[in-house]
Amino acid sequence: MTSRATSRVVARVSGRVQGVGFRFFVQSRAVALRLTGSVRNQPDGSVRVDAEGPRDDLQSLLDQLREGPPAARVERVDVEWHPPRGSKEFLIEAG
Repeated sequence: MTSRATSRVVARVSGRVQGVGFRFFVQSRAVALRLTGSVRNQPDGSVRVDAEGPRDDLQSLLDQLREGPPAARVERVDVEWHPPRGSKEFLIEAG
């Protein structure tokens, strides 16, 4: 059974994920899945992804985060599930 109820996931992606087009990769995947939220570089070199949408689609995004774009080297993806906040689009935030 698939779930279409809106959920929210916050993921911290660690590894070589800055300076390799990771935020653009995440945004393109999120938009293709019709998810909303944001992606932002963190001062510690990780990338924070905050996405909302159907849980199945969020799981698909998480699977893609574990792969990343060709130049990235994903070492770890930490995931937390939260109640949705009602974001309306998927943005790349400065960071």
